[in-house]
Amino acid sequence: MEKKNLDWANLGFGYMKADYRFVSNFKNGAWDEGVLTDDDKVVITECAGVLHYCQSCFEGLKAYTTEDGHVVTFRPDLNAKRMEDSCRRLEMPVFPAERFVEAVVETVKANLAWVPPYGSGATLYIRPYMFGSSAVIGVKPAEEYQFRILVTPVGPYFKGGAKPITIRVTDYDRAAPHGTGHIKAGLNYAMSLYPIMDAHRQGYAENMYLDSATRTKVEETGGANFIFITKDGKLVTPKSDSILPSITRRSLLHVAEHYLGMEVEEREVLLSEVSDFAEAGLCGTAAVISPIGKIVDHGKDICLPSGMENMGPVLTKLYDTLTGIQMGRIEAPEGWIKKIA
Repeated sequence: MEKKNLDWANLGFGYMKADYRFVSNFKNGAWDEGVLTDDDKVVITECAGVLHYCQSCFEGLKAYTTEDGHVVTFRPDLNAKRMEDSCRRLEMPVFPAERFVEAVVETVKANLAWVPPYGSGATLYIRPYMFGSSAVIGVKPAEEYQFRILVTPVGPYFKGGAKPITIRVTDYDRAAPHGTGHIKAGLNYAMSLYPIMDAHRQGYAENMYLDSATRTKVEETGGANFIFITKDGKLVTPKSDSILPSITRRSLLHVAEHYLGMEVEEREVLLSEVSDFAEAGLCGTAAVISPIGKIVDHGKDICLPSGMENMGPVLTKLYDTLTGIQMGRIEAPEGWIKKIA
């Protein structure tokens, strides 16, 4: 298929309307078959549940052109499972995992002309999302819902390579124990907008959120999980019931243990021990790994030994291995790569 006439190598990380999107509606207790449409407009009642009681959740994944020219996506079954969990927690009807994966494949196939070529550094970002669409006045779940998938080509999250960032320990809370921190609900991200903008105004790239109960344990940022490398080369990642189970983080743990022979550990990470780590980073779909050079804890600088110039050597190996798997340069574990075209 002939590609769109875009400057693939210079795409930003933003929205660009593609040709088709997938839409399915839940009504009278069941999902319809769903359709692909070229209409990008969402029309809902002014009283829709999503507008008043924030019944919405979403996912994020990417499609890639591999070295051998195939178009693939990465572990969409885990996105499907996570969205099922989000729906259950928000009293929304589950869009079945197998249908989720089928809809992702169908949507990407319809937009193959928008999938960036191999070597451009760009990818096709895939955003499945669901919201309450019927009118709700009383505080209760909506009765009707819409599930949609949009796609948009995006450039690399970091132009010119990933440079270590400076983050701060924030006094704001991202999630409460037994709350919604473990699901990908829109309301979680709404809560994080003021703290992240405040961090930017203060000169920081991100926030480090601590557990809201004791404020002693590292949790995550507004949109990514933490990973740490010890001075003896072990990968450590925080464990908490209020952390979103990042697919990138879970994949990096597997890569570390089974591809690089590293010891890995998921456990509570105390803020007081962060200064003992050799490397630190944020991980997620958008950037894969964002290296951290410095953490500022209320005026106290915690400088990682890996420095502020480049990603540390262990995180670099993790990044290169995982992206190599995604791009087809390295053989993937069984079931990780979903071939689309």
